[in-house]
Amino acid sequence: MDQHVLTNIIYVTIFLVGALLFGFGPIIIVKLLSPSSHTRNISNKSGQFIECGMEPIGSAWIRFGIIYYLYALIFLAFDVDILFLFPVAVAYNSPEFVCRDFVEVFLFVTILSLAIVYAWVKGVFTWKRKTYRHQ
Repeated sequence: MDQHVLTNIIYVTIFLVGALLFGFGPIIIVKLLSPSSHTRNISNKSGQFIECGMEPIGSAWIRFGIIYYLYALIFLAFDVDILFLFPVAVAYNSPEFVCRDFVEVFLFVTILSLAIVYAWVKGVFTWKRKTYRHQ
């Protein structure tokens, strides 16, 4: 076999082993280091749905406010837009168009900022305290 082909096979094997360790490593570490896999049965909490150390209050069937969905949508929109800035920064790397590239990126960020101002004016970022009845 050629030395170049052998080197490529070794690199692929190393990356494959690294990927498997990255995926299965945390699972194996938890199994090895956890005190017991039956902690819910030891503390007589096997009927409880969430093991967080606190007794649950009320039912899980509560109504969530629409504000949480608006936060999620705004986060996703801005997350995707900010991720768009990384390839733009790489693409606008020519020294002869520095001013034009800066203006384009500045316009993009300004439009994003206007969306935040619009959401702020509409009251998306105001929190109203919810009260729940204890059952």
